[in-house]
Amino acid sequence: MCGIAGQYCLDGKEPDTKLLSVMSERLAHRGPDGEGTHISGPVALAHRRLAIIDLSEEGLQPMTNEDGTLWLVFNGEIYNYLELREELVKSGHRFHSQSDTEVILHAYEEWGVGCLPRFNGMWAFALWDEKEQCLFCARDRLGIKPFYFTQAGSSFLFASEIKALLAHPDAGSVPDDEALGTFLAWGVLDHSEKTMFSGISQLKPAHWMMVTADGPQVPFRYWDAKVSPRIRSDAGDDGVASGLLNVLCSATSIHLRSDVAVGTCLSGGIDSSTLAVLINNLIRDEAPASIGARQKTFSVVFSDKRFDESRYIDEIVTTTGVDAYRTEPSPEHLWDDIDRLVYMQDEPFGSLSIYAQYCVMRLAREQVKVVLDGQGADELLAGYLAYQGSYIGGLFRSFHVVTGFREIIGSLRHHNGFFRSAAEQLFVRKRGQPRQGTAPRTDQY
Repeated sequence: MCGIAGQYCLDGKEPDTKLLSVMSERLAHRGPDGEGTHISGPVALAHRRLAIIDLSEEGLQPMTNEDGTLWLVFNGEIYNYLELREELVKSGHRFHSQSDTEVILHAYEEWGVGCLPRFNGMWAFALWDEKEQCLFCARDRLGIKPFYFTQAGSSFLFASEIKALLAHPDAGSVPDDEALGTFLAWGVLDHSEKTMFSGISQLKPAHWMMVTADGPQVPFRYWDAKVSPRIRSDAGDDGVASGLLNVLCSATSIHLRSDVAVGTCLSGGIDSSTLAVLINNLIRDEAPASIGARQKTFSVVFSDKRFDESRYIDEIVTTTGVDAYRTEPSPEHLWDDIDRLVYMQDEPFGSLSIYAQYCVMRLAREQVKVVLDGQGADELLAGYLAYQGSYIGGLFRSFHVVTGFREIIGSLRHHNGFFRSAAEQLFVRKRGQPRQGTAPRTDQY
């Protein structure tokens, strides 16, 4: 990850260089490989670099185009940058680096805001257009990379983390009562543009926004997921499964494009186990340089067998022969790390599972610079028990009544404790809802 930050003085005055320096310093942990700033009229941009593609100085940011009319700070990775670069070269564009950052600049020159649907990757960036005197801000489809912003005094400020915005004395000085109430009542966060800090918002996933001297314009959504109630295919279950496998292989392969070592998080679950096996197959078939001859995996284990998934991890390690690394969080270590963990998160978190992830990333940092993770697969493939209701309801609506009753019986038999706990939590939260917050809308994103 990299860190980006900036200031747009809406009154036309010069940016506050001391403020920019403090904002950049608060993001130093995101980019240990370099830093840079650029000031152009009313706009100041700052960048903290974690070098992944094109490790040379040609990849430093803020980055500009040939005539210096565009300036970009970017956090993320554009996985299909090689294909886009080739297309842009054919259209007459000239490149001075091998970075994916420069591809964004030329893509904007060629297609304007229409460049976003062409990107396959994860990103948060701000691009200053000197000719148009506007700041183009964008976030990737699923919001993998963060982008926070606020209007403090006569300035528009943005950053990768809230703590950088708090460097301005007028930014986020009081909590957002609605966001806080919703979190306390329902245990949810990050479901809308609001944050726990009044006046500080996040650019929502799959949105872009223009900022001019008149201030930030209304964000525009450029992409949405299309969900079909049923999958219809003449290929049958085997054909659908084969198609999914092909998509997973292709996505995993392109994610391994890197000029530094890439590892894998291995929890023992279906998602991360699938990734580990796919990458092992790619080592044999494509020999990606970022992996090397042997894949490195990083796992969290526990001495308490109720929470430990070592047996599943062991099965994948034995099958693939990966170079496996493990860490075990403990209450003692938590006390040593809690201050740093809270500082890094900026906002409240619902459980200490985030600490397990914190520990495994710290372990991975000792061996590699990038990891692939299975986060999000449960939501994509309806892997949580909370999705059982939608699944069973769909069975009944499609007249698969017998199968529906079998699923109900099986769920109650194997997951009775979960449903009992969920019902108790729902009762408690609904009872406190009028005082503590409103239920989050499901159509926010």
